[in-house]
Amino acid sequence: MAGERGGTEARTAIAVVIAVVIVVILGVVVWSSSGDSPAPLPPAPSPVAAKPAANLSPLTGGPDPGKAVLAVKVDNSPQGRPWTGVDAADVVYVEPVEGGVTRLLAVFASHLPPSVGPVRSFRESDIDVLAAYGRPALGFSGNAPELNQLVASSPVLPVSAEKVAGAYHRGRGEAPHNLYADPAALVKAAPGVAGPRDIGFRFGAAPAGGQPATDVKETIGSTPVDLHAADGRYTVAFDGQPAVTAGGPATVVVQRVPIRNSAVHDVVGAPSPTAVTVGRGAVDVLRDGKRWTGTWSRPDPNSPTSYTGADGKPLTFATGPVWVLLARG
Repeated sequence: MAGERGGTEARTAIAVVIAVVIVVILGVVVWSSSGDSPAPLPPAPSPVAAKPAANLSPLTGGPDPGKAVLAVKVDNSPQGRPWTGVDAADVVYVEPVEGGVTRLLAVFASHLPPSVGPVRSFRESDIDVLAAYGRPALGFSGNAPELNQLVASSPVLPVSAEKVAGAYHRGRGEAPHNLYADPAALVKAAPGVAGPRDIGFRFGAAPAGGQPATDVKETIGSTPVDLHAADGRYTVAFDGQPAVTAGGPATVVVQRVPIRNSAVHDVVGAPSPTAVTVGRGAVDVLRDGKRWTGTWSRPDPNSPTSYTGADGKPLTFATGPVWVLLARG
């Protein structure tokens, strides 16, 4: 009996030794294959807002993206308001021009109103902004001769009052604040015009956080802009006068950009400001009565503009029209 116990204890001891050896060998193998320390787990991927689906507009996130992109330069001086047709635009850019006043660059794709205006001349800023749209048509009236080569070398299709006179008509008020365009006729006069494409907008649920911003005041040039959030949209006033009281933008992007003087001057010698939309800068995104701050980035004129929060995630927009205020950064 003592011999049997001794044999059993010996076999148990051998089994323990074998188990320890196996554990040691496995540990050496794992250590040698992973270096001096265990391989770290890969970081969880950050959620990225997807591009709008093919059947949704990349400009508004809504249905019916449209088949052609038409941009029209619209007067926004006190004499040029109220406008016609701007409420049908998918995207509206508010840009500084001479004398501290502003003009609008209204971009249409989902809907073409019967008329839009008052139509005025374009600026250098517009060509860089529109390069992201591919090959859009641009309706305008007149331009500085210095910009002729810029338009000719750009992908923009000019359908000006001088080129397509039959698409324009005079309306109320006095010249030059009374010229209006027929958007359907402008698109027809622009063979090869591009359809809407990704320009960097991302639509979806509101990002986390955000600061309350029911009433916001900004200045473009020397023109005060007042925004008020109500019922998921924004009303807009310029110079203290209401300009958009219903059906306004669902998202307002305050893009803070460098403003430089171009070589172009107006009739009294004032330099024409150019809003620089290629590069990088600060941005505020306003939606749902809140403000999110972040960074805009665009490497070249043909690329989309990205809008990113402090956490590195995209700043998503509410579905609907988007207004972009090009404010001095």
